Amino acid sequence: MPQVGLEHYLVTSALLFCLGLLGTIMRRNILIVYMSLELMLNSANLALVALTRHKDSMGDHVSGQIMVFFIITVAAAEVAVGLALIVALYRRRASAHTEDLATLKF
Repeated sequence: MPQVGLEHYLVTSALLFCLGLLGTIMRRNILIVYMSLELMLNSANLALVALTRHKDSMGDHVSGQIMVFFIITVAAAEVAVGLALIVALYRRRASAHTEDLATLKF
């Protein structure tokens, strides 16, 4: 049975990042764009944890994992603000398309 190495994690992270980038560029629904941005952020977290684990496999340094913890904390705050903006857009325009953001005036 083959071992799962650093390359596997980095390729998975790159594929997830590309999928998120494609979703961000191609979709018109703001909620799908927002989920794609979160996918890109989590792929970066996966790469960071994999690199830290590979680099510090002999020691017990967890600096990458601590950084990922703070990134996830900031992402949780981002989700709260982002979803509030999406709800405000939907209430104002009854639509969640990205074209409505350009004409949004309160």
